[in-house]
Amino acid sequence: MKKHPHTTVSNVRRRKRRSTQRASKVVPITDKQHNSKPIIQRTSSLNDQKQSILSTQNHQWTLPNTLKYHPNITEAFQFPFEKKINQWSNTDSLDIARYNHAASRLTNGKVLVTGGINVLSLNSAVLYDSSTGLWAATGNMNDARRYHTAPVLADGNVLVIGGYNGMELNTVELYNISTGLWTVTRNMTYARYAHTASVLTNGQVLVTGGLSGIFVNVSELYDPSIGAWTITGSLNYYRYTHTASVLTNGKVLVTGGYGNSVVLNSAELYDPSAGIWVTTGNLNYARAYHTATVLTSGKVLITGGFDTSYLNSAELYEPSTGLWSVTGNMSYVRGYHTASILTNGKVLVTGGTSISGALNSAELYDPSTGVWTTTANMSYARTYHTASVLTNGKALVTGGASVAALNSSELYQA
Repeated sequence: MKKHPHTTVSNVRRRKRRSTQRASKVVPITDKQHNSKPIIQRTSSLNDQKQSILSTQNHQWTLPNTLKYHPNITEAFQFPFEKKINQWSNTDSLDIARYNHAASRLTNGKVLVTGGINVLSLNSAVLYDSSTGLWAATGNMNDARRYHTAPVLADGNVLVIGGYNGMELNTVELYNISTGLWTVTRNMTYARYAHTASVLTNGQVLVTGGLSGIFVNVSELYDPSIGAWTITGSLNYYRYTHTASVLTNGKVLVTGGYGNSVVLNSAELYDPSAGIWVTTGNLNYARAYHTATVLTSGKVLITGGFDTSYLNSAELYEPSTGLWSVTGNMSYVRGYHTASILTNGKVLVTGGTSISGALNSAELYDPSTGVWTTTANMSYARTYHTASVLTNGKALVTGGASVAALNSSELYQA
């Protein structure tokens, strides 16, 4: 069959329509050796993988649905299909709707969700198995709690710290990943919630800030080897609803939050070797209820939050200089959202709250360009939720609240 290189190949299109693939757009295949003039056009809905259609020595093309076309062309060329899924799918629901809970990705790949609130604070815990897509109940905590933290220790067990259940808590308990049971461990010196907890490179856990009826600037260290707490250096500023990030140099960067009823733009660094806090460059924007993500470059990305209104601004911290620089703004103002670094190095931001209420929007930050792009919306608007990147690269979003507490979970495929 002889066809002019500029002619649409109608028989390919006819045979394509009889295939099981649903046509969604017309994709031109061009000859780069002839000023990228179109050689054929064919319909395609291929958006699930990156492919190349190559001409072979006998000039036979094998299309993805096994149809074959024999053009009368002597030049070889290539046309790539770029992978672009970026979509959400629903997965199994939580046993109990909850928000202000904690989610910890375990060393075995499962996700442990603890506590939260649904009318009253919860002591229940559940495990998500990404291999089955199902939630299963595990041992209950000794104390119901919300606004707590739940870092994964070096031995794989989970340390649940503080929180609130009608009163501020200083209680701490350990989840045994092998048995699914909880044991109490030593209490903190100070009860607190809306604090942060960071696992240091030496395996100890640093707890900073929070509320305990009053603002707390005292920091404490938990040593898993002896199950005991010690007081360490105090923050320079009282703060809660702040962020804490372990940098690649082992120091901990704390940013923003509320302090003495004022939203802060200050940031400070904790040096584990000295046990003291020192101030570093101020944020460009004061913010609380924001997120902080350590990028693969070692820089820290701060997104959104709240000051006198919700924010869409983002900024980057450079550890080598201690300075902040603005980067691209998000498409939506938001606070109480999540930010997760994906396996491709991009950052996925989901949900949160704006002036109009809970959001279902999501967007991606590309560190190589400093630009945000919107991606598919979640099925449910949600705030006070959690997001965990699974070992398969998908992001699991869990619970939260909209008009009421949610039990739904969703998976994002990048």
